[in-house]
Amino acid sequence: MKKDRSNAIDTPSGSTDAARNKSKNIYVDINDLRRLQHKAKGFSFLTKQPVNSALSGKNVSKLRGRGLNFEELRHYRPGDDIRSMDWKVTRRTGKPHIKVYTEERERNVYLVVNQSSSMFFGSTNKMKSVIAAEIAALMAWKVTDSGDRIGAVVFNDKQVKVVSAKRGKLHVVNVLAEVVKMNHQLKVGKGEPNSNSINEALIKISHICGHNALIIIVGDGHGWDTKSTQLIKNIRQHNDVIACQIYDPLEQQLPEMSNMVVSDGEKQIQFSSLNRNTQEKYRVSIEQQENRFESATRKNRIPLLSLNTLEPIEKQLRKALGKAG
Repeated sequence: MKKDRSNAIDTPSGSTDAARNKSKNIYVDINDLRRLQHKAKGFSFLTKQPVNSALSGKNVSKLRGRGLNFEELRHYRPGDDIRSMDWKVTRRTGKPHIKVYTEERERNVYLVVNQSSSMFFGSTNKMKSVIAAEIAALMAWKVTDSGDRIGAVVFNDKQVKVVSAKRGKLHVVNVLAEVVKMNHQLKVGKGEPNSNSINEALIKISHICGHNALIIIVGDGHGWDTKSTQLIKNIRQHNDVIACQIYDPLEQQLPEMSNMVVSDGEKQIQFSSLNRNTQEKYRVSIEQQENRFESATRKNRIPLLSLNTLEPIEKQLRKALGKAG
């Protein structure tokens, strides 16, 4: 059920600054995303996490970190780890040999950012689509600061845009520019939601991520189905995955109103949300959508960060990933 997203955030009259701030809550600004570089602190994707981090716990798979590159095959030396022995070469030559590996200096990190119509909603503060863009910016700046390569798959209801993984701050701006471009295409009543868009994005990322990459999914879980679960299972076999689920409090339960008008920008219906049957149907529909996404992350041991549209997103990330402040 769609709520009237055109009236989700009203612009107060008589205040230019207030109007500008409200506008930024509806559509993201590239300069604001660039300034988030200075707030991308207090969280990390390291394999070792604080006990209160969403990346720790018995039901969460430890992040692999960077991959290993084969360096050389050499004779065994006293003190070498026996687990590195190459038994085939040892048997063939009659002399003990070990494989030497070095840790990759960098890894590929890919953002999968949802900018579809289901994200174009916000009740009292920012749109979910704006929050998604801010999460993408904070993650991208943090990744670049760590020396890793950052790439992205940005999607809406009609298209999927792939940005290859590269290093550097200039490339981060290029990634964020694609997010901003799709964000500004969001309009009330423009087209029907494409529930298959998340699967199209997952197929794209599965083709480019390779092995030992970190995939960060940013969205609301809308459209997640059995195919999505199978796709993420395949990706998860050789890569790390983190899921960020964005929600707005108003979506969790319909406000009780005797005369509620709901619109998608083109058509509207009028009904009473005081009806218990209506409330229950809405609640069940939302729970089913959320449960499909949460169940998929739990089964595949994927850390799930639940993030809202009301609090500053940088503070939520620091709290979720184990550091306050």
